[in-house]
Amino acid sequence: MAINNEKDAEAGAFHRFRERVRRNTILNTAWRVGVFTVGATVLVGGLVMMVTPGPGIVAIVLGLAILATEFAWAQRALGRAKAAAERAKEKALDPRKKRRNTILAVVTGLLAGAAVIAYLVIYGFNLPWNVEDPTFWN
Repeated sequence: MAINNEKDAEAGAFHRFRERVRRNTILNTAWRVGVFTVGATVLVGGLVMMVTPGPGIVAIVLGLAILATEFAWAQRALGRAKAAAERAKEKALDPRKKRRNTILAVVTGLLAGAAVIAYLVIYGFNLPWNVEDPTFWN
């Protein structure tokens, strides 16, 4: 019970602080600009991570969640993102599709392995330190 009261007290303190900021137009604008800057930065970082290594989807959802604390359009986008994630989860857990994806992955792996073996049989397997003609490296 004490933990719940502590959480309520923290939430109440934040809400009181936020209401005080909302009453002052300049502070409210500065707060919203700060939230927008942080949220947009995380969101853009997530978009970049979609094409580079990193947890892109997590960062996108986190950026939308930050923006959703102040902007209604971000709340709607976050709701759509959550719904799309739920649909993707259900689709991924569908037994028929899971079995199909497993079969496709195994067949693709076997074909890739066969291609590598065929390449090595055709062109030979020479490690760089066993090269016959070292002038190539000069």
